[in-house]
Amino acid sequence: MHTSTDTLTRFYTAFAALDADAMGSCYSLNATFDDPVFSLKGQHEIAGMWHMLCAAASGQGRQDWRLDFSQLQADAHTGRAHWEAHYRFSVSQRLVHNIVEADFTFTPEGLINSHRDAFDFWRWSRQALGLGGWVLGWAPFFQRQVSQQASANLARYLAKNH
Repeated sequence: MHTSTDTLTRFYTAFAALDADAMGSCYSLNATFDDPVFSLKGQHEIAGMWHMLCAAASGQGRQDWRLDFSQLQADAHTGRAHWEAHYRFSVSQRLVHNIVEADFTFTPEGLINSHRDAFDFWRWSRQALGLGGWVLGWAPFFQRQVSQQASANLARYLAKNH
């Protein structure tokens, strides 16, 4: 198995266990992360996001948390994975099943250099936010509003915890 594949296996195994420290250690210092909600630069911000999200999942009752990952593919430079998270969204207390396709690049040492998660934001918002997500989740302005709120939450979390 290649070092990058080991990194992805370690990352998703840690994610399933809500071990944010182990997840953060899989990233290079100058890594980037992007998904429909977050756009982050540097291991500090990325690890902070995982700490915040793992704490929320743990705090909402671990009985609702499950992560399944599959289709891990990696070589020395790039990688892909499919993952599905089942959890209770902390804001609304609604159950969510998020289906995600992830793309990665790696450093020569096998650490994650860039990580991009893609998922259907409207599908997510309908589950996480209910009627408001159903009505507005497709709209770019609503996605920006959710992203801005999530970024503000992360900034507060980092200021308080790191």
